[in-house]
Amino acid sequence: MTRPPMPDHRPERIRFWQHLAMFRRDILSTQPARLYRAKMAEVKLPFLHSVMVNTPNLVRLVLQERPRDFPKSERVREGLRPLLGNSVFVTNGPLWERQRRMIDPAFEGGRLRDTFPAMWDAAQGAAARLPQGPTEIEAVMSHAAADVIFRTLFSVPIEDDTARQVYQTFRAHQRSAPILNLAAFVRLPKVFPRVFSRKTRDTAAQIRALITQMTAARMGAIRDGTAPDDLATKIMTTRDPVTGDRFDTDEMVDQVAIFFLAGHETSASALAWALYLIATHPDWQAQLADEAQALRPYLEAGTAPDFGVLRRFPLIRDTFREALRLYPPVPMLVREAAQREAFRGRKLGRGTQVVVSLWHMGRNENIWPDPHEFRPERWQQDDTKACARDGFLPFSVGARVCPGAGFAMAEAVLILARLLCDYEFRPVAGRVPVPMAQMTVRARDGIWLDLRARR
Repeated sequence: MTRPPMPDHRPERIRFWQHLAMFRRDILSTQPARLYRAKMAEVKLPFLHSVMVNTPNLVRLVLQERPRDFPKSERVREGLRPLLGNSVFVTNGPLWERQRRMIDPAFEGGRLRDTFPAMWDAAQGAAARLPQGPTEIEAVMSHAAADVIFRTLFSVPIEDDTARQVYQTFRAHQRSAPILNLAAFVRLPKVFPRVFSRKTRDTAAQIRALITQMTAARMGAIRDGTAPDDLATKIMTTRDPVTGDRFDTDEMVDQVAIFFLAGHETSASALAWALYLIATHPDWQAQLADEAQALRPYLEAGTAPDFGVLRRFPLIRDTFREALRLYPPVPMLVREAAQREAFRGRKLGRGTQVVVSLWHMGRNENIWPDPHEFRPERWQQDDTKACARDGFLPFSVGARVCPGAGFAMAEAVLILARLLCDYEFRPVAGRVPVPMAQMTVRARDGIWLDLRARR
C-alpha cells in the first residue's frame, strides 16, 4: 500500500462538497489518506462543524475521561431510529445508565460459559452448511452469526420460522440503510424530511414487529415459569438495582434490536474479513488449520467441547484481533460536545460533532508498526500491548464499552476454528474486496472465496 504523505501541524481541512460527494458512495472514502498520520481533521460550515480526533490523548478524553461531556450524537440516533428506537446503543444520560444496569449482568461471570453450548451448535451448523467452490463468504457468515444470536438469545435455531423471517428482513434492511445517512450526519431544519427510503422504513417496521412477537411470547413464558434460561430470559428478569423495575415489552424490543445488530451484523462483518485475510495468507492459514485440529477428537466422538477448549486457539484469537484492527465492524464512533471545548487550538462549540474513527486508529501510522499490513504475529510481542492500548478500539472503551465483547471474541474464535478444521479457504482471482460502510464495514461486491474440503 502506498504510504500517505506527511501532514502539516494543523488540523486537516476537508472540502465539503468533495466530502459530500464521497459520502454518498461510502463513508470510508470521505477521509483523505493522510489522516492515517494526521492528529485531527476538521469540517466547518454554517450548518456543520465536525472534528475527527486521531490521537490517543484526545480519544481517551472523549471516551474515557469525560464521557458525560461527549454523549452519543443525536444525529447518529436519528439515522438509526427506525430500527433501534431507544436502545442502549443510542441513548444517553440516566436512561442509558438504567439500561446498562439491567443488561450488563447477562454478560458477566459464568453467563458466557452458559452460552457456549449454543455457540457450538451454531458453529456445527455453519460447518454443515458451508458449500464448496467459489462462495460469497459475507452471506455465509451473516447466516452463522444470526444463528448464534437466536440460539443464545431466544434458544431457537435460525431455521425457526420467526428467526428466519427476522434474518431475511434484516438482510434487506442492511442493504438499504447506511450506518449514517445524510440527514443524520448534517443537522437540517425540521422542515426538511429525514432521508429514509421507503424500504428502510418498511424493513425496520417488519423486523420490530417480528421481534415484538418473540419478546411478548417470552414474557408470557416467564410468567408461566416455562422460559428457558437464556440471555433473553436473563435480561427480562433482571431488575434495576436502583428502581427495582424490569424492561417492559416495548423497551425489550429496542434492546433485542440492538443485540441483533451488534451481535449478528458486526460479528458477520469481522468473521468475513478474517476469513479473507486468512485466505490470502496460505502459510499462516496452514498454522491455523493445525491449531484447529484440537477439535478433531470431539468431532470424531460426536461430543461437544467445553468452554476451556478456546484456550487451545491462541493463533486463531490473534488472527481475529488483527482482522478487527484492520477492518473494525463499526468504523467510527460519533459523539457531540455538550459544552464549548478547545482541541489542538481549535474552538468547538456546543453540539460540535466529535468523531473517533476506529478505522483510522487501527491503521494509525503514529501508533502501529506496518499499520496496513496483516501481521497477526504482532499480538505475541510485548510492544503490541502499548499499541493496542492506544489504537485498538473495536469494542470502544470506557463506560460505553460493548458489554458483549467477550461473547463476540468467544463466538468468533470458535467458528473460525470449526471451519478451519475441515475447510481450506483461497482467494478468487479478480475479486479483491473493496471495503465500504453500510450498517457495518462490508465489501462493495461481497467477499468471494474458494472453499475446499481440507484433506
